[in-house]
Amino acid sequence: MRLEARGAVSPAMAVVAPLAAVAFTLVVAALFVAWAGAPVGRTYALIFEGGFGSRFAWSETLTRATPLVLTGLAAAIAFRARLYNIGAEGQLYAGALAAVAVGGLHGGTGFELPPAVLFPAMLAAAALAGAVLMALPAIAKTRFGVDEVVTTLLLNFIVLLVVSMMLDGPMKDPTAMGWPQSVALQDELQLSKLVERTRVHTGLLIALALAGLAWGVLRLTTFGFEVRAVGANARAARFAGVPVTRTILAVALASGAVAGLAGAIEVAGRTGYVTLDMSPGYGYTGIVIAMLAGLNPLGVVAAAVFVAGVLVGADSMSRAVAVPTYVADLIVAVALLSMLVATVAARYRLRLR
Repeated sequence: MRLEARGAVSPAMAVVAPLAAVAFTLVVAALFVAWAGAPVGRTYALIFEGGFGSRFAWSETLTRATPLVLTGLAAAIAFRARLYNIGAEGQLYAGALAAVAVGGLHGGTGFELPPAVLFPAMLAAAALAGAVLMALPAIAKTRFGVDEVVTTLLLNFIVLLVVSMMLDGPMKDPTAMGWPQSVALQDELQLSKLVERTRVHTGLLIALALAGLAWGVLRLTTFGFEVRAVGANARAARFAGVPVTRTILAVALASGAVAGLAGAIEVAGRTGYVTLDMSPGYGYTGIVIAMLAGLNPLGVVAAAVFVAGVLVGADSMSRAVAVPTYVADLIVAVALLSMLVATVAARYRLRLR
């Protein structure tokens, strides 16, 4: 048996493959739910209701989806050029710490700036922190051939150790009664709410705007064509005159900057300060979202809302039917694997020798 590339993916196959992946995911997850002794139909209904069944459910889903859109974009942008950024988690924390370092300046510091200047400076600092953190593995890859998967992954742990040191040291909030957290942002730098009496904030609009911008750049610009060419075949792209090294470095900076912005927006929109448990793995989940979206920036938005809804819905479902919330992780993981298989099935056919 061998895989043979199809000449073109038919419209029917493009629709059937994702639907088959979703159906397979639901069947596999149902087996584990039944194994746990819970009614399958009621469990799925509770997950849907908890994630999308009310105004409050939608607000929590969109709040959870905001950082996921940004980390998913960071992964999708990098993966397009076959630059495997596994470090979005560390870049998110670096961006959050940089944002608080700039936006946490209060009276008595001797350094005062108006919020109109401080807010963009805060976002710029967060983007710069994430970009620098991603630039180091990119330079090591292009200059010395170092695998960026290893370097970006290890940098996550280094960043978390640095964050822990800062939260227990120079950036510790003296009013936190010993709790390891940073100083809080100024009130004027907090993002406003999109819907009253919910946690949905204007960071969602920033995330959606960046998704649209990323799609436009990748699809409609010369740089986007160069990124896709490098991702398809770097050697052929270099032979055709594409500046491969420069493109990879530019993609690395953009990917890291978006992940850093995720940290700043999470602080300014939800937490107000940095803690070590601020992110429940947004950086790693962003990789799953990018793959579910097929590396399409607009698809990242839909995938992020889906994953966020499953995670939020699983919380309420767990309290109702006593099924562990880990079923949400199971659904997301199986969805990723089945979507990858469906993508291969849509692009290749199996031939018997």
